Amino acid sequence: MTDDSEFPGAPDPANELASGQSSLDPRDFRNALGTYATGVTIITAADDAGKAYGLTCNSFASVSLNPPLVLWSLVVYSRNMSVFQNASHFAVNVLGASQQALAVRFATSSRRKFEGVDWTPGLGGIPLLSGSVANFQCRTVDRYYGGDHVIFLGAVEAYSYNRDEALLFARGKYGRFVGE
Repeated sequence: MTDDSEFPGAPDPANELASGQSSLDPRDFRNALGTYATGVTIITAADDAGKAYGLTCNSFASVSLNPPLVLWSLVVYSRNMSVFQNASHFAVNVLGASQQALAVRFATSSRRKFEGVDWTPGLGGIPLLSGSVANFQCRTVDRYYGGDHVIFLGAVEAYSYNRDEALLFARGKYGRFVGE
């Protein structure tokens, strides 16, 4: 018998949390995670018919510079899951400090998110939102299941950025970077 675990006898965290056996209070855990300030993005994709989809996301992170890889995650019961699962490409649109209203708009459940929103098509028809401080056009490389989320891994095939101030999110509120 072999034990591949670095900590023999330790419970598998994925099974522990998924089975309700965790001693952690879910709301308090979420509050603790919320102390970590993140940028705010809108992840976009297009379905087979070319219809644009998007959602506000702060789970974006870089993975590797060589090759250029990024990731983001989506809750498994999202109504947009099938679009992102089947899309060959997705875009990460990093929002600017003046785009809080857009973040709120794409965080709500609506079929009219793109009405009046200025965007251009990128690779695979993915929407690139005008006014973003950066966008990353990614080919979907893989998907991983992690608890109640699917983690999307993307190979960055194109990107652009400017020097505008990014929108931040912490403790359930939007904000800005205050520096010297």
